[in-house]
Amino acid sequence: MHGLGNDFMVVNGIDQAISLNSQQIQTLADRHFGIGFDQLLVVEKPHSAEADFLYRIFNADGSEVSQCGNGARCFARFVRESGLSDKNPIVVDTKSGQLQLDIDDDDDNISVNMGIPKHNPDDIPMRADAESTVYTMMLEGTKYSFGSVSIGNPHAVLEVDSIEYAPVETLGPMIEKSSQFPERVNVGFMQIVDKNTIKLRVYERGTGETLACGSGACAATVIGIEQNILEKPVLVHLRGGQLVINWEGRGKPVYLRGPADSVFEGTIQI
Repeated sequence: MHGLGNDFMVVNGIDQAISLNSQQIQTLADRHFGIGFDQLLVVEKPHSAEADFLYRIFNADGSEVSQCGNGARCFARFVRESGLSDKNPIVVDTKSGQLQLDIDDDDDNISVNMGIPKHNPDDIPMRADAESTVYTMMLEGTKYSFGSVSIGNPHAVLEVDSIEYAPVETLGPMIEKSSQFPERVNVGFMQIVDKNTIKLRVYERGTGETLACGSGACAATVIGIEQNILEKPVLVHLRGGQLVINWEGRGKPVYLRGPADSVFEGTIQI
């Protein structure tokens, strides 16, 4: 499946037992010798009585993470198309809390309540003396300014003049692995088009640059609104397509809306 080109292998862990180690996931993620994907999504039985499913996410390097907005939309479509549930909305447990997944009436777009953004550095987590809308770091003698927030996973977002010339492949991994972020970080490069429109590229931890990042789109919107350079709703242009993000402000959940598509189904012996 894919959400704007951010692609996933989605596995039914309700009707079969799933146990994969990091090496197996890396092999499956290989686009030449495996199936190929940015993230592996596993549907399992929920941990809590209020949820319908447990939503687990593994990066292409085998590491398990807490959040993925594009994956959440694919997850919702998968459980419906697989006959696992016809409920709407669907509530899922994740490592960072519960998400509510709404399938629109036209069935082409899915809205996700991504939860309340976390701004405290300890909650991101990020090493900083105090909370701020703008942070700085020094890398190889150059000072960089960025905003940071957790959308169930850590994000750092830099404003750039043009995403076409942004140093995503060089600066992205440097910031991702910076000691300022003890659990690594997703790095967004945001170009402001106007108050309600941005262009965005994201270097995702454990994966690299993807064609789209739902939580990254949410993070960029939240940070832009916090910095008074954006206003809701925000149309986010990613390399794989567009998402619409809504956020009412501090203490309120952020909402993501966009498509999710199935590509093929199959079986594999591991």
